[in-house]
Amino acid sequence: MSDVVRCWESKDPAYNAYHDEEWGRPVRDERGLLERLCLEGFQSGLSWLTILRKRQNFRAGFAGFEAEAVARFGDGDVERLLGDAGIVRHRGKIEAAIANARATVALREAGTPLQELMWEYRRDGPTPTEWQAQTPASVELSKRLRKAGFRFVGPTTVYAAMQACGVVNDHLASCFVRDAVERDRR
Repeated sequence: MSDVVRCWESKDPAYNAYHDEEWGRPVRDERGLLERLCLEGFQSGLSWLTILRKRQNFRAGFAGFEAEAVARFGDGDVERLLGDAGIVRHRGKIEAAIANARATVALREAGTPLQELMWEYRRDGPTPTEWQAQTPASVELSKRLRKAGFRFVGPTTVYAAMQACGVVNDHLASCFVRDAVERDRR
């Protein structure tokens, strides 16, 4: 596939596979959305490739990002995760992922599941010619998530999650997977 045009090019096959097969494809389940939000938070200040390479370790350390399981994590789990060289060992981000799981459970119990809240911000419309770091929608969703108890969910992080989960299709017009992603979103 050396003659294809992607939104970004990488010499790393895993990064290209992520772009080609996952980035922008719709994620509509609670576990998948919680995982993306948490991983985007862990990515803050780092390369996404770093997170991508550690994703299986994050999944193992955070109980597959099952909200109820992670919501029960306590101090011992935080210490365990701080000792796990397979993930990003940042206390604030680890504690934020646990808080996000608790907030996810609380949202669901209050009658507005995470997937409903996130997809409320679905945007269709013009094919981007360049990317933005945040949008008015990501600013608003960030505020709502923080009010619900989520952490490490600033507007830029939230927009990255919206892109990753297909809430917006930010594959560039020249990208060979843009149309397939748009079909998946329908």
